[in-house]
Amino acid sequence: MTTVFESLPIPRSHRFRTAVSTTPKCCSTLQGKRSRIGACTPPLTLAPTPACARSRLLTVCKAQETVTKVPRRHVTAFMLSSLIFSQMGARDVALAEQSIGFREYIDTFDGYTFNYPQNWIQVRGAGADIFFRDPFVLDENLSVELSSPSSSRYKSVEDLGPPATAGEKVLKQYLTEFMSTRLGVRRESNILSTSSRVADDGRIYYQVEVNIKSYANSNELAVMPQDRITRLEWDRRYLSVLGVENNRLYELRLQTPENVFLEEEGDLRRVMESFRVMKVMG
Repeated sequence: MTTVFESLPIPRSHRFRTAVSTTPKCCSTLQGKRSRIGACTPPLTLAPTPACARSRLLTVCKAQETVTKVPRRHVTAFMLSSLIFSQMGARDVALAEQSIGFREYIDTFDGYTFNYPQNWIQVRGAGADIFFRDPFVLDENLSVELSSPSSSRYKSVEDLGPPATAGEKVLKQYLTEFMSTRLGVRRESNILSTSSRVADDGRIYYQVEVNIKSYANSNELAVMPQDRITRLEWDRRYLSVLGVENNRLYELRLQTPENVFLEEEGDLRRVMESFRVMKVMG
């Protein structure tokens, strides 16, 4: 976030260098009164400054005052824009936004790593071990969930059963988390695919994809059924990658609106395939 610093006023002594007439403090204080100390020193008068010099000084001072009033965020934006346009043409700038790129996140304490889109931001306090979100599509995010090290004794992801059985458990967990107490809310869900793969680290990972739709009545308190019109609230794709290490179950979760998934499927699958669990030392 950019902090805006208000410009400080320029001291009067720096604004103008014109001729001034100063009156000693003793004269201003004892004006019209008899001083026991004696007569004050006569006021000091400086020689007048030529008109042309005075005009130039006024122009410089006004220019300085104008510059200091420019917010710092505007200056930063201008410098950044100048740098971007100096290094790439206008056509390249239009295409730069489409090139997302990825960053690697490594958690050596809990033992997992994955790649994520570099324009996604981390959100703290979301309840998961780690949480990243698309800053523009707020319903698109990823998180990592871990089983408790004291209550889980997983040796392999196959302890969950075959991929289809694991998929049913994943879907059930999603529906439990999205349970609503509102009247007239209905959820439709189905498992789209389940699979297993052996990654380059030699471990087995399960991948589960489900779709969940949420419907709600426009007027759930209406008495007549015809007044309770059902509408689609949201339609989302949920993708999970399951892995086991350190006797714990790790789950990478991706959530995205169904229409966004169709546009970003390649990037989202790249995130899924990058997920790895690793041994924690000590």
